Amino acid sequence: MTNASPPRRRFLQSAAAASLLATLPGWSAGATANTGGKAAPVARTALRWLDGKAPSRFDGATLGVPWPRGTLAAGNRLDFTLGADGPAVQSWPLAYWPDGSLKWTAHAIAGGTPADGWELGRGASSRGGVAVRQGAGQVVITAGDIAWTVPTSGEHLVATVTRAGRLAMQNMKLVALRQDGPQPEGAGSVARQPFTSKVTRVAVEQSGPVRAVLKLDGLHTGGGRDWLPFSVRLYFYAGSDSVRIVHSFIYDGVPDQDFIAGLGVTAQVPMPDPTYDRHIRFAGEGVGIWGEAVRPVTGLRRDPGEAFRLAQVAGQALPPLAGMAKPVRDGLQWIPEWSDFSLAQLAPDGFTLKKRTRSGRAWIDANAGTRARGLVYAGGASGGVALGLKDFWQRAPVQLDVRNAATPLADVTAWLWSPSAPAMDMRSYRGEDGMDTHDKQIAGLNITYEDYEPGWDAATGVARTSELQLWITAGTPSHEALSAMAEQVAYPARLVLAPERIHACGVFGDWDPVDTASPARLLIEDRLTAQLDQYLREAEQHRWYGFWHYGDVMHAYDADRHMWRYDIGGYAWDNSELSTDLWLWYSYLRTGRADLFRFAEAMTRHTGEVDVYHLGRFKGFGTRHGVQHWSDSSKQPRISNAAYRRIYYYLTADERVGDLMRELLDSDRDLDKVDISRKLPKQEGAPRGEFVNVSFGTVWGSLVAAWLAEWERTGDTRWRDKIVNGMRSIAALKWQWFAGGAPYDHRTGSFVGPGGEPAFSNLNGVFGVVEMNSELLTLVDEPAYRKAWIAYCRTYNAPKEEIVALFGRDPGGRGMGDTNSRMTAYAARQERDRALALRAWREFFQSDWLRNGPARPRRIDGPAVLRPLDEMPGISTNGSAQWGLAAIQHLALGGATLDEAARAAGLLPPA
Repeated sequence: MTNASPPRRRFLQSAAAASLLATLPGWSAGATANTGGKAAPVARTALRWLDGKAPSRFDGATLGVPWPRGTLAAGNRLDFTLGADGPAVQSWPLAYWPDGSLKWTAHAIAGGTPADGWELGRGASSRGGVAVRQGAGQVVITAGDIAWTVPTSGEHLVATVTRAGRLAMQNMKLVALRQDGPQPEGAGSVARQPFTSKVTRVAVEQSGPVRAVLKLDGLHTGGGRDWLPFSVRLYFYAGSDSVRIVHSFIYDGVPDQDFIAGLGVTAQVPMPDPTYDRHIRFAGEGVGIWGEAVRPVTGLRRDPGEAFRLAQVAGQALPPLAGMAKPVRDGLQWIPEWSDFSLAQLAPDGFTLKKRTRSGRAWIDANAGTRARGLVYAGGASGGVALGLKDFWQRAPVQLDVRNAATPLADVTAWLWSPSAPAMDMRSYRGEDGMDTHDKQIAGLNITYEDYEPGWDAATGVARTSELQLWITAGTPSHEALSAMAEQVAYPARLVLAPERIHACGVFGDWDPVDTASPARLLIEDRLTAQLDQYLREAEQHRWYGFWHYGDVMHAYDADRHMWRYDIGGYAWDNSELSTDLWLWYSYLRTGRADLFRFAEAMTRHTGEVDVYHLGRFKGFGTRHGVQHWSDSSKQPRISNAAYRRIYYYLTADERVGDLMRELLDSDRDLDKVDISRKLPKQEGAPRGEFVNVSFGTVWGSLVAAWLAEWERTGDTRWRDKIVNGMRSIAALKWQWFAGGAPYDHRTGSFVGPGGEPAFSNLNGVFGVVEMNSELLTLVDEPAYRKAWIAYCRTYNAPKEEIVALFGRDPGGRGMGDTNSRMTAYAARQERDRALALRAWREFFQSDWLRNGPARPRRIDGPAVLRPLDEMPGISTNGSAQWGLAAIQHLALGGATLDEAARAAGLLPPA
């Protein structure tokens, strides 16, 4: 940590800070930890529910908890407790400070009856109830009276599940359907080839006592071909009768030929009960549950008796048949047995529910609705299985099926892509259309903002992750219990920390919790809230939903059509352009809003998977904004940027996101294979051979995020050294950061001189490098680099005469002055320069978003639009993300001068 760090940051990162943390929300006095001979208090931490109240059921959860530097020593046994009456806790390290103390810890909380909240403190936890036993060819996980047997190879993810010794489920596996090309228009059909999972590796990542985690890797296989690599994690919690399933796959097909016609998770459920005691349930709209028996005894011409009707509706075993009305008892055989059931949500606004007696017979419409919550149950009075798919209607087309319920073995399937929908079309939306040279492609870019190039628009290598939960029940749950399960699927119960508690640890750079104590702060906070609320509104009113789309937002708005420019080149899907992900995550950090967490979580699940290549020649690179998430030819690290995943990883300890960040560690090796500047004229002195020209902000600043995360997570100093090599070599260049970029050696992480002439780019500071530098300069002591970065921050928005005096000319390229003013604010804070801080506010106040009256949407309805909507005509995601980040960082860095600057700018009346 550099000696020139602001006093606030120096204090927060010292062990002494912990003694005062008890005065902050979320902290209370606690035990002590050994910090190199000094006893530093480790305060108890209040855990609260994301939604502000206890959920109706709790099947276990995991969260990350940060600690100030020096507070919690590494190497000691991590014993944490939620108190004598709280559930069991399992804890492990997530990240380390440079001094070796713990920066983040992860905590798995056992399921059970949820309290309004708990306090996490040091001490021995009560024992969990999860154990893992590895044997020949299998792993057995026990949680209470449930035993899950996982083979280490073969077709099945789970071979058998028993509950209290009874076989409850068997043969859980993945399924896929491949279609050779698109469905012909008009008559005709295309054959579909079935595929099933082939597990090639099973790793036990955690073995209890509160949480066990297994990772299964493999491929789908069928017709002599392996296809669609997958990675599935199974999570088992003490106190829960469920398994959480995180399913990730990579599309590795040929887009013109390999159409996915179905993708799902399926399992077999023994059905030993009489068919009148077998039950099917589906979660519908809101809290609603649809439920019927395989052989109904209600609604008949003859009444079986009230006790029988009530028992069947409740999902209970019928009373002894001797008490049933004789005409019904004698005629049970004539009541049809309904064997197959299906709920298909083929669009976000509508689902259908149907059933049939068996294969080969007509389907009968049962009901329909708008948005189902994504849970199905099949079983009987002696037990069954409930299976749910998160983000169900948001990911349409999806489907839940039960087959063969009238036989001894039913099949329950959650379709991540419904086989009732048209097959997944991964082809490019456009052809070459005459763009056969770079000059023509650049001409097209100047019209539609799309950087098109044939062969660079393939979907091969993109991925998607889905989350499911499967319960083993001892009987048919009540409608109320199933509704609570559906709620858990749609909105998993999540424990979180107060914004003040996270902020007190000095993590994630320059931000602070919401503060409306002054009129000027209130003005800025009001604009921040209006902006965020509008994007939440836009996702719904423009239906930003679908299997590949959900989680992303659009880039630019077309006020003439009252539509986002979904069909206009580079103005369509945003793909993290200008750090949208960071804007949402910093907004959550400072507000604690549940809706923002879920919006940002969906974006993290999308942008880290769909917008990034995970195999093939573009592996490790992301795709620039476009009509399809993979259609633009600009493949860059600025989109695959680990900074966009890192906050979510530390808040949740999510292993899949950890994998995605780790995938990026060596992506700089391929910078020469995916030449970002290939369409631009070659500059004199361009690097040759082993070096490639790399931008400091858009490329290097994106790469360092993965290296920082790996250094923090493992303590492996080679990643720190790679960052430091880059820092020192930038500082050694003649024009340092003003060069904008330089030849780069991926083997060392160093730039080679002398570098280019001074050149500004408004893009150099907008892809996370500002946030990365803010953190890095508190973690490594590199005074020369710090000086170079502060000089760049001070100068970027400087008056033109200062620029000319410094460089002998004005290099140009200094756009987005209002949002890049946060760099001015950073320099002012670091140098304690009040005049510079006031200049930073003046730059920021140039924003139209802040000055032009209340930021409220206008209502558009009638025949001008598809449906009534509330629009902000001038909205853009570039502007929103960067303005939001600038406002957040200004409030954290320059709050002391805000009111003075706001009055000088006329935003507030004179004092």
